[in-house]
Amino acid sequence: MKQRLLAVTAFTLGTLSFSAVAQADSVRIAHVTGFSGPLSAYAKQLSDGMSMGFEYATDGSMEVAGRKIEIIDKDTQNDPARARSLVEEAYAEDDVSIVVGPVASGVALATLPIAEEYERIIMPEGVADAITGEQWNRYVFRVGRNSSQDAVSNAVALGQPGVCVATIAQDYAFGRDGVAAYKEAMTATGGKVVHEEYLPTDATDFTAAAQRLFGALKDRDGCDKGKYIFAIWAGSANPLSRIQDLHPERHGIKIATGGNILPALASYSAFPGMEGAGFYYFESPKNEINDWFVKEHFKRFNAAPDFFTAQGFAQAMAITAALRKTEGSTDSEDLIEAMEGLSFDTPKGKMTFRAEDHQAMQAMYHFRIESQERDDWFADRTVTAGVPVLVREIPMDEMKIPLRNQR
Repeated sequence: MKQRLLAVTAFTLGTLSFSAVAQADSVRIAHVTGFSGPLSAYAKQLSDGMSMGFEYATDGSMEVAGRKIEIIDKDTQNDPARARSLVEEAYAEDDVSIVVGPVASGVALATLPIAEEYERIIMPEGVADAITGEQWNRYVFRVGRNSSQDAVSNAVALGQPGVCVATIAQDYAFGRDGVAAYKEAMTATGGKVVHEEYLPTDATDFTAAAQRLFGALKDRDGCDKGKYIFAIWAGSANPLSRIQDLHPERHGIKIATGGNILPALASYSAFPGMEGAGFYYFESPKNEINDWFVKEHFKRFNAAPDFFTAQGFAQAMAITAALRKTEGSTDSEDLIEAMEGLSFDTPKGKMTFRAEDHQAMQAMYHFRIESQERDDWFADRTVTAGVPVLVREIPMDEMKIPLRNQR
């Protein structure tokens, strides 16, 4: 009996030891983002894109340098306090090497100190400049674009002397950082921002704001090259349609905005000829990775890949490239050394982590909206859509993206 107990104990310890080794041998990545709440559509796209990106980058093995990739999903419910707790849980209890997310800028900013405390990598999905700016730390790497990239690309697309712009944005980090960056970039092109309007994130009535925007532009001198209302907005409610309903054209005012996810672009059909610049639209990039991505997404979801699906894919490509460079090491110092200045391929083409602030430098796309009937955007319906037809790709070296982290 004693020999049997010893044998069972030895087997149990051996099994536990094997399990611990197997767990230690995997690369554990926590996707901590808003799977429920107002940005849940973004989170779903990011999750789908990451899965496809890892599949592509590893030729289907989900393994890098002999180590399996393990993804743990955690829902922030768009709450900063909950997000902080989940990121800490991921590092301390799940022993993850990299946290990806959150997607809401304000929520993402709340989590950055946790990464610094645990000395682990975090890859926020939010856009606010402060993420790789004033609240940055050396463990932060961002693949998605920042507010300055949105702003500078839109300024390159539209800005010139004699252009006057009034902005409308949500009153939180994404909106305010976006307007600040846009104002700076527009000034650099010779244009000028003459009024700024901020509204709550859950705003649905834009009438009073629209009248203030009209008032700031309609009788202003020195705007012979164009008067624009430029919107920076995330989520389902969007001010563009309501502003358009009030006929800004009677004051010689045009609407302008950046790119967006496909459900939002469907409503852009009301703005044929509107120009702007965006992060991604599936028909814009021409490369092998995007070809595979688009084809496989249609095969699996019977719908086009979207704005944030491409970002999720690129995030997976960046992580895989970094792990290959470290030969599988997930030590934070090894990852930082590998990722600073790292170039990696994505559906948008090549991206490069800028060494100074770990922001991914990347191309953007100048578009002009064209109204089209599309039966391939969504699996369940045909829509009259505002298609962002490519005017030209804006290369990364044409955009002077400011450093804001005081490194």
